[in-house]
Amino acid sequence: GLALVGLPVFISALGFTGAGIAAGSIAAKMMSAAAIANGGGVAAGSTVAVLQSIGAAGLSLGAKVGLTAALSSAGAAAGAEL
Repeated sequence: GLALVGLPVFISALGFTGAGIAAGSIAAKMMSAAAIANGGGVAAGSTVAVLQSIGAAGLSLGAKVGLTAALSSAGAAAGAEL
């Protein structure tokens, strides 16, 4: 339960907002790294793209449950690199 409430708050705190990726945020650094790795663009379905979708539009409860499990290790890896 806490993860479902905390996940959108955490994603927003990283800089993935309804208005886009906040300048100077961790999200901006993640997006920059993803774009460099992909030759200038962020790949559809990548961690950055999924997090931006959550921040911009929000997701259903079921989707949040699935993403919480799926992105936990990816988020830890991304955080370790920064």
